[in-house]
Amino acid sequence: MQTSEIAAQEKGGNEAVMQLRKTKHDKGLPFMICSETLPSNQCYLEYSDGRILLVAIQSACDRDFTLIRELTLLERDKIRNSFLN
Repeated sequence: MQTSEIAAQEKGGNEAVMQLRKTKHDKGLPFMICSETLPSNQCYLEYSDGRILLVAIQSACDRDFTLIRELTLLERDKIRNSFLN
């Protein structure tokens, strides 16, 4: 696959993720952000009001998140710059 094709696919994928994020926020739902730097049972939940929470699932059969903490403004900016731009 050529570099231009890869770039076009990456751009399309990024646009799809951003559309999903907007759709989730429009419905009042959080957008899940997964990171390789977190343990496998943790992720970030971004809400339309700007909050980002660090949460965990305690077991494989658990369906609810446990709040670890709310990210600071500086941490939120860093997450958005890393994953959403």
